[in-house]
Amino acid sequence: MDVKAEKLQLKRELGLVSAVSLIAGTMIGSGIFMSPQFVLHHIGSPGASLVVWAMCGLVAMLGALSYAELGTVIKESGGEFMYILRIYGGAPAFLAAFTFMLVVKPCGMAAIALSFAEYAVAPFYAGGCPPPQQVVKCVAVACILVVCTANILNVRLAMSIQVVFMVAKLVALVVIVIGGMVVLAQGSTGSFHNAFADTRLGLNPIGMSLYQGLWSFAGWYNLNYVTEELKQPEVNLPRAVMIAIPMVTLLYLLVNVSYLAAMTPRELMSSTAVAVTWGNKVLGSWGWIMSIAAALSAFGSLNGTFFSGGRVCFVAAREGHMPDILAMAHVQRLTPSPALIFTTTLALVVLIPGDFQSIVNFFSFTAWFFYGITVSGLIYLKIKKPELHRPYKVPIVLPILVLIAAIFLVLAPIIDDPQIEYLYVTLFILSGALIYVPFVHFKLCPGALDKVTVFLQLFLESPFHIESDEKKPSHA
Repeated sequence: MDVKAEKLQLKRELGLVSAVSLIAGTMIGSGIFMSPQFVLHHIGSPGASLVVWAMCGLVAMLGALSYAELGTVIKESGGEFMYILRIYGGAPAFLAAFTFMLVVKPCGMAAIALSFAEYAVAPFYAGGCPPPQQVVKCVAVACILVVCTANILNVRLAMSIQVVFMVAKLVALVVIVIGGMVVLAQGSTGSFHNAFADTRLGLNPIGMSLYQGLWSFAGWYNLNYVTEELKQPEVNLPRAVMIAIPMVTLLYLLVNVSYLAAMTPRELMSSTAVAVTWGNKVLGSWGWIMSIAAALSAFGSLNGTFFSGGRVCFVAAREGHMPDILAMAHVQRLTPSPALIFTTTLALVVLIPGDFQSIVNFFSFTAWFFYGITVSGLIYLKIKKPELHRPYKVPIVLPILVLIAAIFLVLAPIIDDPQIEYLYVTLFILSGALIYVPFVHFKLCPGALDKVTVFLQLFLESPFHIESDEKKPSHA
């Protein structure tokens, strides 16, 4: 029985509203409710923490604009994997896919699910009593499974969830901003007296505070993972970026001002759920509402991460860098269900031993390594391939600045405070070569894998390869 004969294409179902929702809805998630205390802890002062948040917004904006040009030159889904593949070739692209699939995406999903769980169970453990980790992780597992199911069932369902939850989280952030303005108007400005006192200026404090801040902006690149499903990408990709990221940056700055108005720096740093602490201080008996709002925000962010993250798997598989089963779609729903199930499984594995802060640190280290490689590819194309058709262009100085930021974020924590874990992560990335050479380059695929693929195709009702509706030019 030949179940590979017919091929399908992903539909272009994402308009500008969906595109903005995917970027902003993924960015506004767990980070703004979990990271402020860690940013302040690392950098040391309220004034410097606001500078860090502004810098994170600037870096995200420059990175997203650079990616927008790449997305209009190489109009294929897959993000970093596809850009590195077309510019630098198979081996570095495989290392990117290998790392994103096994480390970056699962870590991101696990961290968001943990933050959802922390806020979801917080109202049931009042009085400063922290919830048991077993309870938190069980709720996180349930959240991951629900989001996976929604993304498997229907693309429009997943995007409807994204739009609805983005509106809900914007309302929550606006409530925090207005509450902060009221508190400031009442004269609560103690946190801003000598705002830069105790600032730590070492490489490690700055690097780690940027890691935590940039975690809250994770998602600025998400639209590049689903370019093939975006209507008029040459118009909507840069337009969505220029709407979503400045809006999110302004909200984040105002929310942090509100946190610092309602809490002393010490109270903020000691809080395990900063939005709940803020709610208890500002809203009184209605403080529990902020716990629900933060949980809903994290849920929406996780949905957007799943929507884009599963695409990395099937695009890599479609190019022959991963098992065929990951490049197939459900026969009726036309969703990449095998890739989504694979991504879900890895996220659950990461969730078991992980905690929020360590997951974010390793996510950031590995992710910015490949973001740097990707923007260096844009610089290469600008210098070596100026004749390429570019519906949208950015000045070359923008990707150069992003590359400098990526190099700093990768090297600064290692130079200032070396830890053996960074060596382990680096060795893991390089270990991908042991898989690439025999199984991808030389195609040494055992026959048993074909039987497994056929079985899974039938079991998952996924007999179709997903194929891009764009040509696949090589820019190398």
